[in-house]
Amino acid sequence: MTAMKHIKHSVLVVMGGTLLALGIVLILLHSPAILVIITGLAILAVGSVWARCRRSQSPAPTRKRRVPQSPRSGFLPGLS
Repeated sequence: MTAMKHIKHSVLVVMGGTLLALGIVLILLHSPAILVIITGLAILAVGSVWARCRRSQSPAPTRKRRVPQSPRSGFLPGLS
């Protein structure tokens, strides 16, 4: 790793860890801590190797085809 990558990784770890710790403190203060915790975890995941490996292994999202239905389908079975 180059020096710039080390600096970027260090900054991401410090920012993510700080937000995670702040989120834990906010739990005790009855504030919206879940948003801060999720943000901290997301920042930590950006710089981690395991997250990149998991991202590359996950299949690409597929788009499901929507089947058109008649307006009365499923309304009352047996009465069409």
